[in-house]
Amino acid sequence: MHSGSDKFSLYPIINKLIKQHGVGLHVKTAGTTWLEEVIGLARAGGEGLKIAKKIYAGGVEHFEALTAPYSTVIDIDPTKLPSIDEVNDWTWGQFVAALEHEPSNPAYNPHLRQLIHVGFKIAAKMGDRYGDALKLHADVIGAGVTNNLWARHIKPIFG
Repeated sequence: MHSGSDKFSLYPIINKLIKQHGVGLHVKTAGTTWLEEVIGLARAGGEGLKIAKKIYAGGVEHFEALTAPYSTVIDIDPTKLPSIDEVNDWTWGQFVAALEHEPSNPAYNPHLRQLIHVGFKIAAKMGDRYGDALKLHADVIGAGVTNNLWARHIKPIFG
């Protein structure tokens, strides 16, 4: 099952069904884990935040190429994306607030989140710069990934 952005509303139903039928399932979280990496880099500040901003800028600059393969499953309104200059002026807290999936936060921007979600190729082109930043900030990133997987996915589905 690939539930996309409404997965959190489906988790209680899935929980009920797996208990009712005594079955298991595979939970795919690669996309959300990738987003947690970028959130962790931004949260780390410094070079990590610069990399997160570069991923966003690359997403804006290569919008059509990055979004075309996902056109049937994403809904990004380009008019609701902040400018690259605006994002470059953000603190780590502003970047995290816009990217982290907290719909009750007025700073949350689902359009920005979806763009980062499909922007993994930008990070891949950074090569060692990206990989080294992940290693350097593994503690911050790991805490975010673990919390996200446990609190937002595993517990609601299986708890």
